[in-house]
Amino acid sequence: MQSALVAGVLVGVMAPTVGVHLVQRRMSIIGDGIGHVALSGVALGVVAGWAPTGTAMAVAVAGAVGMELLRGLRRSEADVLLAILFAGGIAGGVVVLSWAPAGGSMNLDAYLFGAILTTTRTDLLVLSGTVAAVLAVTVGWRRALFAVSVDEECARAAGLPVVPLNLLFAATTAATVVASMRILGLLLVSALMVLPAAAAMAMARSFRGTLVAAVAIGAVVAVVGTTAAYYAGLPAGGAIVLLAVVLFAGASGAPGAHLILRRLLARGNAAVGRGRPAVGPARPGIRSQVSLLL
Repeated sequence: MQSALVAGVLVGVMAPTVGVHLVQRRMSIIGDGIGHVALSGVALGVVAGWAPTGTAMAVAVAGAVGMELLRGLRRSEADVLLAILFAGGIAGGVVVLSWAPAGGSMNLDAYLFGAILTTTRTDLLVLSGTVAAVLAVTVGWRRALFAVSVDEECARAAGLPVVPLNLLFAATTAATVVASMRILGLLLVSALMVLPAAAAMAMARSFRGTLVAAVAIGAVVAVVGTTAAYYAGLPAGGAIVLLAVVLFAGASGAPGAHLILRRLLARGNAAVGRGRPAVGPARPGIRSQVSLLL
């Protein structure tokens, strides 16, 4: 249980930092697509006798980079190709798994829906390294990533390496999905990336405040959901995601709950920039938008 709580906090902190950028880019569904592709990597590892996590990481990163390159096509073509890639990923995983030796002990549910209570100390070491690498990108490069998310053309004109940044972020998203698959499952990890970020955007007054609030929400739902799963005998991944759904609904739908949640985060928002304009659809310019981070 101690290992599960630590793993939950690590994933709860890591996933929303990626999700904030995904929501800002209007790419919330990408996490699900990467999860489908990663399933093919898991299947390949099982059949070949390799570490499923390693093969899933390689296949997911390749798939995420391919998705990013497809975004350069016209939208009508890109949507169809991305849908094919999503469906092909999960179909390929099912077919490859059919080649596994008969009588194997492969538990696909652990990868699809997570098995946080089986987390080992070795898993924690690998997860900690992944979290450090992901935070180095999503937090350390947050200004550049935010600038690219707001307007790629303006960011390119300002001298930012837009294509390398997008490819780096795509690989980081894939690493987040794969690192979290034994905790939440490939079918649920996208929710922990998106829901805390969406809830934080309804309450915070700046991009930095959104990032801090999203991490706080992610860590809270991970701890509470894991604890509820332990004592109530619930699936941990489902409990965590349902709790995140409730918090999102309270932050965005119910006025009374919205005010309560906003007050709970008032001190944190004040420390990171109370009174600055809210992140919204208006795009007055790359410099004014990036100034929200200061």
